[in-house]
Amino acid sequence: MTIHKKTRLTPIQRKQLADDYFVKHIRPCDLGRKYHVSPPTVYKIINRARVNDYSIHKSINKRFRCIQYGLKRLSKIEKRIEDKLKRQAKRYNKKYPGEMVHVDTKRLPLLRGESPKATHEYLLIGIDDFSRELFAAILPDKTQYSSEKFLTQMIDECAYTIEQVYSDNGLEYRGNEQNHAFMKLCKANGIEQRFTKVKHPQTNGKAERVIRTIMDMWHNKTVFKNREHRKLELIRFVNYYNTVKPHKGIDNLTPMEKLIDYFYPTKL
Repeated sequence: MTIHKKTRLTPIQRKQLADDYFVKHIRPCDLGRKYHVSPPTVYKIINRARVNDYSIHKSINKRFRCIQYGLKRLSKIEKRIEDKLKRQAKRYNKKYPGEMVHVDTKRLPLLRGESPKATHEYLLIGIDDFSRELFAAILPDKTQYSSEKFLTQMIDECAYTIEQVYSDNGLEYRGNEQNHAFMKLCKANGIEQRFTKVKHPQTNGKAERVIRTIMDMWHNKTVFKNREHRKLELIRFVNYYNTVKPHKGIDNLTPMEKLIDYFYPTKL
């Protein structure tokens, strides 16, 4: 018989416990301490011993011990495993730089000493799905014009063509195609726009994750003298992120190394 690894007592130990109770007249509380089990377990073993039952009962519900339940339970487990594998299969990286760039916006906290009435600045980020190359800027608001300015910066800085931008449904990224500044710039540069499912920003996971990394490693660990100093430190952090910090998602390479491997593959 197969015994669960967490089973406290084997059938032989259960018989010994019963003998200690019926023959040696050891009290149940003392038996619990001796065999390291709870008083309810001691009483269950004693009651079953009266009918010479020293087996391990996994459940008092007979339905749980029948083959029909076991098969049904196995089917549910297999379904969960299948769904998990399908979700993992969807978490793939793109095949080349610029195939998809994830963008997102984060409102930055006020600096120490600033008035609570002061306006907040906003962090805009872009991250290439293939190489994890990071682009970032601090702008005064999260309007369509700020996102347009940031996209212009990305296009100018990017060494490859951006084919697709993936974002949430924020007004800085989506609106009337005829007069929305960001959308017009995308169209003018042949950049396809894709959006997350409504009210599901977590589907833009790479952008969400990199913002958390930026805040943890840059903003929360640096004392900024003023807003200009904060912008300067952001430039330094982006350089560190792209050229020094390895990423598990790209085989512990830096984004720069990943791009070099792609554009200048080592000849064997």
